[in-house]
Amino acid sequence: MSIIAEGNVPSAADIRFLQRAPIEQQPPPASTVGPWAWVRENLFSSPFNVVLTILTALLLFWLIPDALRFLIFDAVWTGSDRTACLYTAERTSVGACWPFVYERFNYFIYGSYPLDERWRVNVFFVMLAIGVAWMLWLNAPKRNIGAFYFFIVLPIASFLLLSGWGASKVDTAYWGGALVTIVVATVGIVAALPIGICLALGRRSKMPTVRTLSIIFIEFVRGVPLITVLFMASVMLPLFVPDAYSPNKLVRALVGVGLFAAAYMAEVVRAGLSAIPKGQFEGAMAVGLSYPQMMRLIILPQALKITIPNIVNTFIGLFKDTSLVYIISIFELLYTVRNSFSNPIWATSTTPASGLVFAAAVFWIFCFGMSRYSKFTEDRLRVGYKR
Repeated sequence: MSIIAEGNVPSAADIRFLQRAPIEQQPPPASTVGPWAWVRENLFSSPFNVVLTILTALLLFWLIPDALRFLIFDAVWTGSDRTACLYTAERTSVGACWPFVYERFNYFIYGSYPLDERWRVNVFFVMLAIGVAWMLWLNAPKRNIGAFYFFIVLPIASFLLLSGWGASKVDTAYWGGALVTIVVATVGIVAALPIGICLALGRRSKMPTVRTLSIIFIEFVRGVPLITVLFMASVMLPLFVPDAYSPNKLVRALVGVGLFAAAYMAEVVRAGLSAIPKGQFEGAMAVGLSYPQMMRLIILPQALKITIPNIVNTFIGLFKDTSLVYIISIFELLYTVRNSFSNPIWATSTTPASGLVFAAAVFWIFCFGMSRYSKFTEDRLRVGYKR
């Protein structure tokens, strides 16, 4: 190499020692890949992480065996009444009473919905699943038709299907369990985002009246707990409509939950709008876009992309807050579970824990699914993502 640098012509003997083909790519060092490398990097990378890992392992070692004994090994899996889940001389350790959950499962899902009409609820669940899958599948065909189905067709068809007409009408007082939880959460989630966007834009508006009304609504709703909003919706909403058109308790709860979630969503969206550089607004106006076009095509897509984690976090909190509608005598999933504890057929010391574990599992499945889809969407929208 020194001969070439000095400008001399290398001889044949010198060329023999030059590398004529690129060296094959070598595998990374064994210490930087594989499970042991991950453990070293994530669990034992510093003294603090070592201590934290050891404490966590001790906590899991203390909790997991008891949890497994209660949920699996000492659990009762068959039985027709409470006697199967009672302590006896032969059975000194009794875990979860799963026959209770199995026997009351239909009540947990449908509430007091009439038995011969529960096919309607099943059809509603299928229609909702189709709509959600169509909207969440980013590469789905005809997504514009999917949006029309989800936001227009599905609400109308679901209301007509679940409520019925004439002699087959099912009053919402009989609705309960997971049906009510899913209905309240779905309506709240669907209503929160568009109303929240409007409130966020209104709060940033240059029109004093619009800005003031938006600020008053947002700050007032965010300043009171959801229970207060539900009580106000239940008591005050009928005062604004004639008695003949007074909404039932479930509709009042839907309005209260939707407005409450929209106020929080407005601040989430406003944070995303504030993060957009001023040059984006100026560039959109420079090319002649109107305000609606600028927001729809330039600003809102970027703002919503930034705030995806916060939006999904609001949705998850809303889904869990549906358990508060029992305050106005609406029997959602958690209430139907708790209401079954006093059933004399299944009243035991392990019945409450068994029912609460079931309810927790249902809530966790829905919330974890939303968080995973949020992560998938973030990764897909990240620059450089490859399908």
